[in-house]
Amino acid sequence: MAKRKIKIEFDDGEGGRYKIHMEGNIHRDKVLKIIDMVEIISDKNDVTKIIPSKDTTFGRLYNLIEKKFPLGSFTSTDILEAYEDEYNQPIRLSVISTYLQRLTEKGLLTRYRMNQGWSYRRTQLNIQR
Repeated sequence: MAKRKIKIEFDDGEGGRYKIHMEGNIHRDKVLKIIDMVEIISDKNDVTKIIPSKDTTFGRLYNLIEKKFPLGSFTSTDILEAYEDEYNQPIRLSVISTYLQRLTEKGLLTRYRMNQGWSYRRTQLNIQR
C-alpha cells in the first residue's frame, strides 16, 4: 500500500500562517480532526483557506479548477479532460469524482444536480451573507 501524504496550509486572517504535513496511515477521521482545528484557529466556520498541496493529485486538481474554471460551472468529465491536457497524465473519472465530492464537503465547491449527473461551481469567497 502506498504511503499517503497530505499537506494543509492556511492562514488565520491575522497574519499567522500554518502548515500541517501528515504522512503514513492517514484516515478520514484524522483529516476531519485537523479541519476542525483549522476552524478553531481561524475562528471561522469556513475551511476555504485550506490550500491543497500542488505536489498531490488533489492539489493539482484544485489548482486546475481555480485556473480553468474560476467563474463558470463544470462537470467531472470537463475536469478529466482539462487535467489530462494540463498534466499529460491519465486519471480515472472515479478519482476526479471523489475529489470533487471532498471539495464540495469542504465548502470550496457547490454541486448542482443535472439530468445526467452533477455540475460544480467554485464557491464565491469573501461574500458577506
